[in-house]
Amino acid sequence: MIAASVGFTLEKFDGLGATHTAREIFQQPDLWREVGATCLSRSQETEAFLRPLLQRSDLRIVLTGAGTSAFAGQVLAPALSRDLGRRVEAVSTTDIVSNPREWFAENRPTLLVSFARSGDSPESVAATELANQCLTEVYHLVVTCNSAGELYRRHVGADRSLVLLMPEGANDVGFAMTSSFTCMTLATWLTMRCSTADDGLAGRLAAATEGVLTAQSSAAQALAQRGYERVVYLGSGPLTGLARESALKLLELTAGGVIAYSNSALGFRHGPKAVLDNRTLALVYLSNDPYTRQYDLDIAAELRTALDPESVVVISAGGADDNDPWHIEGLDDVDDVALALPFVVCAQLLGLHFSLALGRTPDNPFPSGTVNRVVQGVTIHALGQ
Repeated sequence: MIAASVGFTLEKFDGLGATHTAREIFQQPDLWREVGATCLSRSQETEAFLRPLLQRSDLRIVLTGAGTSAFAGQVLAPALSRDLGRRVEAVSTTDIVSNPREWFAENRPTLLVSFARSGDSPESVAATELANQCLTEVYHLVVTCNSAGELYRRHVGADRSLVLLMPEGANDVGFAMTSSFTCMTLATWLTMRCSTADDGLAGRLAAATEGVLTAQSSAAQALAQRGYERVVYLGSGPLTGLARESALKLLELTAGGVIAYSNSALGFRHGPKAVLDNRTLALVYLSNDPYTRQYDLDIAAELRTALDPESVVVISAGGADDNDPWHIEGLDDVDDVALALPFVVCAQLLGLHFSLALGRTPDNPFPSGTVNRVVQGVTIHALGQ
């Protein structure tokens, strides 16, 4: 159920091929509250599985998925490394499946955290099977939105496996991953911290994002109507992975009609800055970390000299004009991994409105089937000895 406070009605999207995508964007605050409650209710079970593993100094932690699911890992890995005080790696299933002996070259105890909306992508299951084949001791934390998916069926109740199933509404019907991405990211962050206490984070994120949905949908629509041909997303730390997810969302929903790029705030100057022209919109995610934020502000200032200042948008939770629609209230003290959730809703809104401005159908941007909701055409080859 979509909170009435966001002032959302599905009727405005009727006949535009956007009903599912719009609903799945706007329902996220409600789903996050449900995720928070579920994580709290299962905290003793998840802690019993994770804490003995996390106490092992020789444990390797790998976060994996494909496409948007891989970007969930890229958002979480830096934050979990900092929170757990140990190295956490994000490696996509597409890399693992094509080169398992390289990624699993070091035969050490491994916790493989697998993200999957459907759990039916060929690489999703193959990555877990290859880990089992290459490693002597591997544990699986499966985070998925589909109880009918192959990944769920193989791991629910299995030895050395724990499955986190997202709310039913998180199994997006629309083409692009929206609710699924944010619910899986939030659930993993809450779970991996091994806390049995409710710190209210899910509720705070939900309340702040209701403000985003109220204030920024019209602002996103206005930007989409300006005819930009290129869009650049920049961020630092966990927000670098978010920039990648944001660019993918725009590319998917516009069916490639708008070319989207992503990079880190510092990395952008090293060649990728060449993409800028007078039809480019640049968006900078501003970190909550005081040290990191300096680099984000530097690139934003530089972009304003290279582009029309109105073509540079800084999305922030602090240090901005409170009247700016891209300023998110009440979250200036949270970790960047949590901040990524309301931030990505801004990108989802932009993807939705850019798609509609181009006359696309966001629920199915590729009616010809050239790109599919669940990837097709992948052959999983036997690894052999």
